[in-house]
Amino acid sequence: MTMADDRTFLGIDYGHRRIGLAKSDPTGLIASPLTTLEVRSDREALAGIQKYIAEYSPNGLVIGYPLRESGDRGDKCREVDAFVEKLATVYAGPIHRVDERYSSREATAVVHAYGKKTGKDKKRLDRLAAVIILQRFLDEQRG
Repeated sequence: MTMADDRTFLGIDYGHRRIGLAKSDPTGLIASPLTTLEVRSDREALAGIQKYIAEYSPNGLVIGYPLRESGDRGDKCREVDAFVEKLATVYAGPIHRVDERYSSREATAVVHAYGKKTGKDKKRLDRLAAVIILQRFLDEQRG
């Protein structure tokens, strides 16, 4: 596989205190967890994400878009839109928004399936939510 064939993406589960990150394999088929950044501001979040952008040189970023259960946009969508505008100042490539309505619920189900408790390990949930967001995007791309 050549560099031109590389289809690496970074997945982002955006939150005010924690940012879950995931990456795809170079084929763009499989998402895996990277880390959870603990941040106090969008500036810290951008700096942390920028580090992973430099390390992986992704073909695109995929961020969860928190639509309401009904599919409507709410305040959280506007917060993500504002963060995406900031993210575009440090990343020139495409930034894709993916419906994340059920990602936290799915992440919790995965953790419980492995017999783990989720109460104290929010970082794990954020990483898994980023994986679910990114995998949903990758599956749609293959579609």
